[in-house]
Amino acid sequence: MRRVTEYAAEVTISNGQRCTALGGVVVRNRRLALLWLRRQALRLANSHGLPVTPEPVRLSAGEDVRPVHFHGSDAPEELRHWATHGPHQDHAIRALEAGFPALFTVSDPAVGLSLTLAGWHSHPTDR
Repeated sequence: MRRVTEYAAEVTISNGQRCTALGGVVVRNRRLALLWLRRQALRLANSHGLPVTPEPVRLSAGEDVRPVHFHGSDAPEELRHWATHGPHQDHAIRALEAGFPALFTVSDPAVGLSLTLAGWHSHPTDR
């Protein structure tokens, strides 16, 4: 039996009192966790008034989060910037490598919602 390291990633939305998961995934390495989070950030940003473009890499069907309707353009732009800005991605992968969670939160103050993208090292399993 060998120990398999897994990483989990999840997108949640909160109104300050209640938190709801929009979707998540468990993958075999930190790069796939970050790839999934980046893809979800871009999907959420692009679904705000723009058509969703096909993704070059599919992990598997049915793993994408539900769309969110943002009331302003700040949150989608912050998501897009986080997903495409190298230093943000470098910081996230370094956090995962060090065993810390990678977290990114954007707010839509018009309706009091916060959207969080999170990735973390899950406990290893025996296979």
